[in-house]
Amino acid sequence: MELTQLSASEIAAGVIAQKFSAVEVIEAHLARIEAVNPSVNAVVTVLPEAARAAAAALDARLAAGEPVGPLAGVPFTVKANIDFAGQPTTWGVPALAEAVVPLDAPVVERMRAADAIPIGRTNLPDMALRIHTDSSLHGLTRNPWNLERTAGGSSGGDAVALATGMCAIGLGNDIGGSLRSPASACGIATIRPSRGRVPDAGLVPGEDTLLCVQLMNVQGPMARTVADVRAALGVLAGSHPRDPFALDMPLTAPTPDRRRVAVVPEPPGGDTDPVVAAAVRSAADWLSDAGYAVEEVTPPLYEEAVHTWTQFIMTDLASILPDLRAVMGAGGLRFLEPVFEATGTLDAAGLSAVFVERYRIARAWAAFLAEHQVVLSPTWSQLPFEHGFDSDTPQGPLAAMELLRPVAPANLLGLPSACVPAARDAATGLPIGVLLTGARYTESLCLDAAAAIETRTPVRTPIEPVAPVGG
Repeated sequence: MELTQLSASEIAAGVIAQKFSAVEVIEAHLARIEAVNPSVNAVVTVLPEAARAAAAALDARLAAGEPVGPLAGVPFTVKANIDFAGQPTTWGVPALAEAVVPLDAPVVERMRAADAIPIGRTNLPDMALRIHTDSSLHGLTRNPWNLERTAGGSSGGDAVALATGMCAIGLGNDIGGSLRSPASACGIATIRPSRGRVPDAGLVPGEDTLLCVQLMNVQGPMARTVADVRAALGVLAGSHPRDPFALDMPLTAPTPDRRRVAVVPEPPGGDTDPVVAAAVRSAADWLSDAGYAVEEVTPPLYEEAVHTWTQFIMTDLASILPDLRAVMGAGGLRFLEPVFEATGTLDAAGLSAVFVERYRIARAWAAFLAEHQVVLSPTWSQLPFEHGFDSDTPQGPLAAMELLRPVAPANLLGLPSACVPAARDAATGLPIGVLLTGARYTESLCLDAAAAIETRTPVRTPIEPVAPVGG
């Protein structure tokens, strides 16, 4: 098997056992980037010299019998809105193309400390505010399963890099599905950790963030396997002096005697493609076969949770709308402006009411999750759309907001939510990912359920990019 087809865990084990060298791993992945990236545009900055130097240093330490970290030699990519020392944190916009930072974000720092090796920076939409990865600075990223369809967003570059074997772990973030949406679209695994599980800090565009970012944004790992997501989460988790709200919490939650799953094949608040609903029901059957007690039941106040998330994030973003208009490209603004118009913005009393409602929803979900440890749902209620649908058609912006509704409750309430591929659509060739959402700090239970689904899924990566129709 080629080195680019190995999982992160297999790479680390092989490097540590000196079955192959870290230099060999890096050279294989650099060659893969050179071969594949031109057709998908996932990696926007390659770091060959630094990666080679880090790999050679790691091999020398191993040869000397020195201890190394748990992700030794694993090549990883970093989304271009995560600080990486000596590189610009571009957020996908020309205005920040030269915004070079002097130090790593905590998640990059921890990956390096585990002896993983950064190999490239990955694409995202302008200011990470779109579920379609098309950057006014870096261009369009294509879905390798169907080059005419979106790779999702905003961590689309990492998802595509993983799906095509250009890296073994990706670092992204999620305030409204930005880890899980591209994972679903590209057939890989991820988890949106509980808020506070993984430290979140950066210098660009500023160290101090909006309220919606403080309460709902998380940093998290992406990988081709659930086991690799779990391993990376173990490296990333824990308190950090740069994030005043990051916590040290046990990584393993108590496992109940009877594991119960609430299944939501067709989330309320909009339409669901029958193919997507069928994928969720198939995943439910696999969980049942694995010993889970499965029931089709919707958590309370589901539509209210989606609506409250939308009101909160759009009102908060409205406070910086002039700044966004100054830096974002036309495509990103064509998506955002209709959503602002449809949602409206709240005054202080309205925003206070949103937080009263958030607390009501959180109480109801906490009681529900005490009885059903995991909620199984779609990631998107529709298949990934054609490029530009979310911005260039009259119905696109609001239709895009509707299809991503299953991701919103976890963001609003700070819950962990894993994504794993469950099916592949025969007509388009696209993978379909499902969500496993749990109570706060029960990432282990979400990942356990995701792993049970993974054993049955027909979706396997890495893949070769699929040529467009007629190409």
